[in-house]
This record gives sequence, C-alpha cells and structure tokens, in this order.
Amino acid sequence: MESATRIRVCSVDHQALVREGIATIINAEPDMLVVAQASTGRDAIQMFREHRPDVTLLDLDLGETCGLDVLTAIRTEFSDARVIVVTTAGGDADIQHALEAGACGYLLKSCPAKELIAAIRQVHAGQRHVTPEAAARLAEHVGDRYLSDREVEVLQQVAGGNRNRDIAVQLFITEETVKMHLKNIMEKLGASDRTQAVAIAVRRGFLHL
Repeated sequence: MESATRIRVCSVDHQALVREGIATIINAEPDMLVVAQASTGRDAIQMFREHRPDVTLLDLDLGETCGLDVLTAIRTEFSDARVIVVTTAGGDADIQHALEAGACGYLLKSCPAKELIAAIRQVHAGQRHVTPEAAARLAEHVGDRYLSDREVEVLQQVAGGNRNRDIAVQLFITEETVKMHLKNIMEKLGASDRTQAVAIAVRRGFLHL
C-alpha cells in the first residue's frame, strides 16, 4: 500500500523502547505507518506541525511536561487533531481530564497490540475508543464530585507534609480557608483523614507524586 494512503501515525513517549515497540507494531500493518516520533512535549508539538499525522499516540507522562498540556496545545492549534492517550495512568480523573481536553481515545499500556491497532483505525474513522478497563473506572465514579484546581493545590501541599498554617502561606489564603478546602476534599473523596485523602487522590489520578 502506498504511504500516502496509509494511516499516518505520530508516537509520543519519553521512553525510546516504548516508541520503538509501538512503531514495530504499527509498521507491521499494511494500512499504517509511523511518520514521526517524539520524546518531549515540545518535540511532539513540532512534529505535529511538520507532519500533520492522521492519529497521534500520546503518553501523559513526558518527564518535565504534562501530556495533558501537550494535548491541549495541539488541539488548540489544530482543532481536528485526533489524539489517543496511551499511558499507565489509569485513574478516573486522568481519563476524565484527557477526554475533556479533546482526546479521541484512551488506552492503558497494558492493553494488547490488537486493541491499539483497532483504536487507531476507529479514531481515524472518526469514532472514539476507550479501553474497557478505563471505561469501567470512569463508570465507577459517575456522579462523583471532582476536586477543583484549588483543592488539588491544597492536597499537593498536604502530600508534601505541610501543615495548615504553612499551606495558607504558600497559597496566599487564610488557615480557615485551608480547613474548609480539606473538609470538602475529604467529603468528595470519602476519606477519613489527610493521609487517606492523599492516597485516594493518587490512585484516582488527581495527584501524581
């Protein structure tokens, strides 16, 4: 099949071994071709501008750059970009944020190669694809109240071992406001104390420590 008629794919992952493995899987398909690879967020955006791939595979963990920021940047500049998140981050908050940012698909790196291939074809055809495991995690928390950006900031401070007084100083808010945020956080997460709140937030993808 001529390269011009193949599904042109860009793979973005900070691990070379993962990129090479994905390229091997994709290039073995007669209707697909990896046309670009990137290891950083900046390179990912540049590669997209240069190659305009049909489908981009994007990890959320790009070292110093958050994959969600890269996804948002690409989708802002190219509203028709079709991006599939391929990651180890399986928390419902991770999935929800990626889909809200414009991802057309969400795959966990534990998925079989045949699902990756199927997802690329579906997304290229204008459909969406969320791996069953990810969909189940989303369904588990349907109707749950998500943490606000400020609540995540407070919880990050808690995870860093800071006391309420220190958190107030760091975030330029009052100590009473910190207590109010913590109360809301524990209610939303169903946590009984600060330590449990941090643990739940990490598991669900609100925090990445």
